[in-house]
Amino acid sequence: MTKHIANILTGCRIFGSILLLFFPAFSLDFYITYLLCGFSDMVDGTIARKTKSTSKFGSQLDTIADFIFVVVSLFKLLPALHIPQWLWIWSGVIAVIKISNIIWGYVSKKQFISLHTIMNKVTGLLLFLLPLTIPFWELNYIAIAVCSIATLSAIQEEFYIITDRGPK
Repeated sequence: MTKHIANILTGCRIFGSILLLFFPAFSLDFYITYLLCGFSDMVDGTIARKTKSTSKFGSQLDTIADFIFVVVSLFKLLPALHIPQWLWIWSGVIAVIKISNIIWGYVSKKQFISLHTIMNKVTGLLLFLLPLTIPFWELNYIAIAVCSIATLSAIQEEFYIITDRGPK
C-alpha cells in the first residue's frame, strides 16, 4: 500500500484540479482546494523517493496532474483578473525564451531538456503563491517581482543549456 501513496496523492491532485472548476475564483473553497493541490504536488515526489516507489508511470501521472492543475487554474483565474498589456507582453517574452530553450536543447542535444534549477523552482513557487497574494497586494507589484525572477530563471536556463552546464 505504501508504494502507491504517491500516485494516490497525484490522483487526488487531478481530482482537486477538476473540483476547482466548481468553485468561484478567490473563494474560500477555491483557496482550500488550490492549497491542497499544491501541497500534493510538493509531497508526492518526496514520498515516492522515500518509499522507493518512483516509476515512469508515476512521473508521467505527475506531469499530467501538473498540466491539468495549471490549465484549470488559468481557466479560473485569468477571467477574474485585470491583466495589463505590459504584463501580457512580458509574459510572452518569458515564454519565447523558455520555448527557445526547449528548441535549442532539442536541436543541440537531440532530447528535451528540463533543468531543475533553484531559480526555476523559485519561479514555480512564486507563480503558485501569486493567486494567494491577490487579495492583499496589487497585481502590478506582484507581477513585477514574479516576472523579474522568471526572466532571470529563463535566461539562466538558456545559459546552462548553451554552455552545457548546470543541473540535469
